[in-house]
Amino acid sequence: MPKENIKDVKVRDDPWAGPGEGVEAGKAKVALLSSYSFSSEGLPVEVKILRKADFVPRYEITIPGIAEGTKLILETKLKAELVTEVKLDISEILDPKKYEAVKVRFLEAAKKILTRNFPSLPEDKKDVLAVYLLQKTLGLGEMEALLADEQLEEVVVNNSREPIWVYHKKYGWCKTNLRLKNEEMVYDYASMIARKVGRQINVLNPTLDAHLPSGDRVNATLFPISSFGNTITIRKFSRNPWTITSFLKSKTVTADVAALIWLCIQNELSLLVTGGTGSGKTSFLNAMAGLIPANQRIVTIEDTRELTLPSFLHWVPMTVREPNPEGKGEVTMLDLMVNALRQRPDRILVGEIRRQREAEVMFEAMHTGHSVYATLHADNADQTISRLTNPPINVPREMLDALSGIVVTFRHRRFNIRRVLEFAEMSKKGQVNVLYRWDVRTDKTKAVNKMTTLADTLSLYSGMSEKEIEDDVAEKVEVLDWMVKKNYDDVDQVGQVVSHYYANPGDVMDAVRKGKALEFNKDTL
Repeated sequence: MPKENIKDVKVRDDPWAGPGEGVEAGKAKVALLSSYSFSSEGLPVEVKILRKADFVPRYEITIPGIAEGTKLILETKLKAELVTEVKLDISEILDPKKYEAVKVRFLEAAKKILTRNFPSLPEDKKDVLAVYLLQKTLGLGEMEALLADEQLEEVVVNNSREPIWVYHKKYGWCKTNLRLKNEEMVYDYASMIARKVGRQINVLNPTLDAHLPSGDRVNATLFPISSFGNTITIRKFSRNPWTITSFLKSKTVTADVAALIWLCIQNELSLLVTGGTGSGKTSFLNAMAGLIPANQRIVTIEDTRELTLPSFLHWVPMTVREPNPEGKGEVTMLDLMVNALRQRPDRILVGEIRRQREAEVMFEAMHTGHSVYATLHADNADQTISRLTNPPINVPREMLDALSGIVVTFRHRRFNIRRVLEFAEMSKKGQVNVLYRWDVRTDKTKAVNKMTTLADTLSLYSGMSEKEIEDDVAEKVEVLDWMVKKNYDDVDQVGQVVSHYYANPGDVMDAVRKGKALEFNKDTL
């Protein structure tokens, strides 16, 4: 866990400090852990992350240039004027395809209203206030700024009495300086989200599990189902997809493990990514997908769109559909998996396996010559086999030999880091042989066993000897290290390097060994 530099600690008035807390009553030591800024639809936002007299960091967000008095005028007077001036049919508000057009109309109307009320207001200030007014009218108010912060993974409202919580990629759970004013506002936001995706949340249906058009996953509950008040939990969809170089930079995976996984993917061997909740399974699956050759057809199957592959790949993304309020129209993951097999895919990526029939279809696909990559909840390689072979999944152990390897991801909550805990090969008898394991004491990944079954499989399908396999892995380590040095983090950049490597390995290795940059095709970036 990052620690604040004691030299940077500043003492100042702390409005959250109670009697007797801090240096003296009403004051506390405040350490500035981090500060940065970003834009939320053109609205400038500043963030400070502080360590105060509390058990968790404080995430303080401000919108420079908008005073509290101005906010009050915007929310009490001008917001009503805006709603009155822009005449909209309810279908326009609820249709995601029309949202951009509706937003333009609201922004234009907001600028007219601001000009009418503040004739001497500069144009740049007018633009900022118009966006603020738009977010208060059509969006989730000040929560929109939280959703625009790429450093956040989760935004949580527990009730109207507590501050909004966020999960920061670097600092973990933080309390914000924002809160919703009452339970009715929490309900209104939850209801607005539900309507936008054709769902509803009310006394008869007090829970909501939905996915926004942006890809963000939303869960909401109403009192008294949630005893302390109405809740909203938003898991953010990553706008900057994880790549294998991103994981190498963050030390989530080592280059030798990543190179071996790359070799497996190049030779069309099926892999399973497992781990606990929030360990980064889907993110790692996304990184693996960037290693697939460009001349193969890929079908992805997910509960919600989280995977983002290089734009030039032959890719068909599919997502499940929830039933309507009458219980009709549902399209399940099993439906999509069966359908995918009729689309002549070379690779199938499955968001998460939960049920027996899904697992049976997945392994049947492996046995019929398809390369399949999927995620599963399990804490280590042995537990993965246990989950697969026992109820409710209950796959016969004899079917497991179609799976070549298991990647186990792990999140260490105390240190707030993610690591590949294990990489294991599958034996012919459905047993696991762990090849690499992360050591928490040294923060190093160590080779623990010799590769056997995987080496035989790679030799069978690629014709490589054991020495050639070692040389190929070493060459891929060179490419990966070079990509890290050249800061090739973008999903399309990584995909292009990999595709160039498959097509002309000599050219790529020449660039790698000379430390040169690679010329990218601008049409695909």
